Amino acid sequence: MKTIANIIWIVLGGLELAAAWAIVGVILCITIVGVPLGMQCFKAAAVSLTPFGHYVEYGGGAGSAVVNFFWIILCGWWLALGYVLAGILNCITIIGIPAGLQSFKMAKLAWAPFGAVIS
Repeated sequence: MKTIANIIWIVLGGLELAAAWAIVGVILCITIVGVPLGMQCFKAAAVSLTPFGHYVEYGGGAGSAVVNFFWIILCGWWLALGYVLAGILNCITIIGIPAGLQSFKMAKLAWAPFGAVIS
């Protein structure tokens, strides 16, 4: 079932989301300062491509919290807002609820990616 859901997700925009995250990650990794941010973009790209079947576990310590604070200020809030809006729009229809729930999962990851472990 998750394979079919992932295929539908990819066809309906997941490929573009993953490509956008990967492109931003490559651009950020060009600079030494942007490498940590770029690595988080690659993490989000992997989950954006096939979110069904991936689980995100949040942890980390004070270091992750501090870096997540700066991430939220720079770009995390608007990325998370976009995923929340997409999740709400998907959940309006019954058939879109699974995709909406995955959008909410991505919103949480976009809000605070540092310290998150994808399994």
